[in-house]
Amino acid sequence: MGWVANRWTGVAAAIWIQWSCGASYTFSIYSSVLKSTQGYDQSTLDTVSVFKDIGANFGVLSGLLYSAVVPYTTHRASAAAKSKWASLGGPWVVIAAGTVQCFAGFIFIWASVVGLISPPPVPVMCFFAWLASNGQTFLNTTNVVTGLRNFPEYSGTIIGIMKGFLGLSGAILIQIYHTFFDGDPATYLLMLAALPSFICVLLMFLLRIYEVHGSDYKKHLDGFSVVTVIIVAYLMFIIILQNLVSLPYWGRMFAFVILMVLLATPFGIAIKAHWEESRKFAQSYTIGRSSSTNKGTTSSSYSASVDQVEYHELPSDEGQEQVTSDDKLPREEEKNLWQAMCTVDFWMLFVIMISGLGSGLATINNMSQIGQSLGYSTIEINNLVSLWSMWNFLGRFGGGHVSDYIMHRKGWPRPLLMTATLGIMILGHLIIASGFRGNLYLGPVLVGICYGAHWSLMPTITSEIFGVKHMGTIFNTIAAASPLGSYILSVRVVGYIYDKQADKEDNLCFGIDCFMPSFFILAGVALLAFLVGLALFFRTRRFYKQVVLRRLKHYAR
Repeated sequence: MGWVANRWTGVAAAIWIQWSCGASYTFSIYSSVLKSTQGYDQSTLDTVSVFKDIGANFGVLSGLLYSAVVPYTTHRASAAAKSKWASLGGPWVVIAAGTVQCFAGFIFIWASVVGLISPPPVPVMCFFAWLASNGQTFLNTTNVVTGLRNFPEYSGTIIGIMKGFLGLSGAILIQIYHTFFDGDPATYLLMLAALPSFICVLLMFLLRIYEVHGSDYKKHLDGFSVVTVIIVAYLMFIIILQNLVSLPYWGRMFAFVILMVLLATPFGIAIKAHWEESRKFAQSYTIGRSSSTNKGTTSSSYSASVDQVEYHELPSDEGQEQVTSDDKLPREEEKNLWQAMCTVDFWMLFVIMISGLGSGLATINNMSQIGQSLGYSTIEINNLVSLWSMWNFLGRFGGGHVSDYIMHRKGWPRPLLMTATLGIMILGHLIIASGFRGNLYLGPVLVGICYGAHWSLMPTITSEIFGVKHMGTIFNTIAAASPLGSYILSVRVVGYIYDKQADKEDNLCFGIDCFMPSFFILAGVALLAFLVGLALFFRTRRFYKQVVLRRLKHYAR
């Protein structure tokens, strides 16, 4: 059983769930058919879209459910206790709940679009749009928190991988659409109900808490990371190629098969990683038995079965009497949502996310209009919009890796990197505001990378400051800053200023004045968040040194 269910196949399963559940990023594919079949005007369609965005970012319910069905067991909990909780429930329960929501939401929308049911009232459609996208938060929360528990030493790396594939999911699902359903968004809606549900039901029981201590797993995580980079490079190539030439059906199918082969590679890495880990523990067990026979001493505690290497208990406190106080694992502070909300650190992170996530969404939501106002061609604009998911991915993926590197090699707290990304985001907004020729080939890249980095840094910092027990609830509450920031900065700032500058007849605006004032404002907001991030860094610097870094050293041993 260990060859099927272990923490490495758990990573591969989580990757597949992540890339399949980002339907909220593909609203533009089916928005036109939704508008025409339901008789919506643009304002009504935008209202449905807003509820979709709220659902995709309201993850408090998923965090509460995860905390309820996956009770927190510390690294000192016995293997028997962990097995007990595994039999009562587990991450698969949260996956199942998210699957039901996704399926119910999209199957209702599909039935309405194809005429199986009469067009529902707008509030009902808004509810099901919310339901479909809110299911994504259940899947994402499960994969992120479970990954962090299974790989505590390199939490930034594993969260970067999980968040990265969620960012890529839109590009992957659109490739499936172009391959099988091009020009048929109604059937694509049916696929959004069926495909993620099938993948979740097939793989959800592989998502468990597997705690292995004393194992060097960095090289295997790096293997997943290499495959991830190859996939994003391939997607970037395909997106650019499709914007330049029209591929025949066999060409689209060939490109799709290659993509599926690349996406299957993580399972190969998982098999190799588990085999090497099992062999290592088997060798250690043999050496321990040999040492016990030759020296007449009691051997170290190992699992009787190689297939159960995922459950290992650290030595108890009694076995640590001779260890100096500096070698002991620091006491872990576990705060619930209310306790976290009563701290200054929580609201500092919330303010940072309003700027980091809100300004990033304001940029991508207006990318087409920005390009149009500055005279970019349609092909250029399409390329820039399509490649946004790549910059978003690089930020999510790179933010996790870089933060782990500076923590392990330099001892620098993660809030320092978050502050640096806000500084780079200021530069990105100023480049967009400048309006010089070619500015959209640089400004949105910087903003997109920094936007993505916040999605991997924020959950990791949350777990380190407030603890892992209620991490899912806390980081999803902070993530609510994303739609709030998007509404304030995109609608009330960028959209308002654009409408003021636009021609009253056709509501179009041309020239650098269309967006220059608004992006100067966004740069100012990012500067404010930069200062808040700097304050958070100084507030938590001592905590990271005394608690977080010592905890990492303990895991390394």
